[in-house]
Amino acid sequence: MPNDMLSTFDEYFEVITADTPELLEQAFRLRYAVLCTEARLPGFEAARYPNGMETDDYDRHAHHLLLKHRPSGDFIGGARLIFPDPSDPEKLFPVEQHTQIDPALIDISKLSRQHIAEISRFILVGRYSRRREQRRRSEKSAASEKREPLDRRHFPHPVLAIAVGIIRLCARQGITHWLSAMEPAMNRLLGHHELQLDPVGPLIDYHGPRRPYYAEIGKVLERAHINNLPIWELVTDQGRILPPPPVCAPDQAL
Repeated sequence: MPNDMLSTFDEYFEVITADTPELLEQAFRLRYAVLCTEARLPGFEAARYPNGMETDDYDRHAHHLLLKHRPSGDFIGGARLIFPDPSDPEKLFPVEQHTQIDPALIDISKLSRQHIAEISRFILVGRYSRRREQRRRSEKSAASEKREPLDRRHFPHPVLAIAVGIIRLCARQGITHWLSAMEPAMNRLLGHHELQLDPVGPLIDYHGPRRPYYAEIGKVLERAHINNLPIWELVTDQGRILPPPPVCAPDQAL
């Protein structure tokens, strides 16, 4: 049976890797618009970024995605994937510095850091991002989708389009594990599509209420394949783009 979600995704969205100076500037200006001008999160005062671009030191060793809305031609969202710093491979990820990861839930030392990326700056511009009440209604609606056949004529949410870009980029770059500091509501929204990460620490105040999350990408996709095949087909391009098997840290290898 054809997966109409794939054609709908291609009709409405394009996920672009910001790998040129011009596209990087678009990504940084979009972040400024959402985080500073719209003031969607605390801690991003516009005065700190007089050039109208929100950037930090982690952008030097990150990959950046832009979500383009094809009908309008506008960039409406994006995300950043922080990779290990080639000049300092043991440099901590932001989630390690600013949250409290429970070592009983995940021991990062057992993972190969070269295959970890932190999901960061996951954003949508205001007119495409639902307010809290709308998000709650969306969550209830999405929950009902699990009990009823999926209506594939409509693409569920632009957040899913960004997730498509993240998964495909990680697969191409050999990333096997994710870290992130997210709002629980965002993780719940991803969970309605079987793409949620696992909480690995308490809620903290870090640009608003957030908690640390972790996931092995292969296990996320395995769960999606079992519970929501149309989503798995979408994010993997029908199985053409899959992450490599996980790699242990050198001192953990057998």
